[in-house]
Amino acid sequence: MAKIRTGRVGEQIKKELSQLIQTDLKDPRIGFITVTGVDVTNDLSQAKVYLSVLGDEEQKTSSLKALDKANGYLRSELGKRIRLRHIPELIFKIDESIAYGSRIEKLLSDIDKDEK
Repeated sequence: MAKIRTGRVGEQIKKELSQLIQTDLKDPRIGFITVTGVDVTNDLSQAKVYLSVLGDEEQKTSSLKALDKANGYLRSELGKRIRLRHIPELIFKIDESIAYGSRIEKLLSDIDKDEK
């Protein structure tokens, strides 16, 4: 039963965070960010937020720094939008799975071209 609740809370945090980042944050360091996933611990004390950032490594690091700076604001806004007693601590991480998948796809297409 706890797994179902953490999954629902994670999905709700993902939805609300993506909306908050796109509309409310005005920091110029934040580039084009997509929230790809949220993993919430069983006791709802921490939430790892996985982000995909469009751009190079410098843009990724500056976007992470800006989000870490806005962590308190994001948690307070989440508290207003989600009815929980305690809002989880947000830990932002870059999701490399999209870049990894596109790299594998490119390698497979290169192999296919070499065979033809």
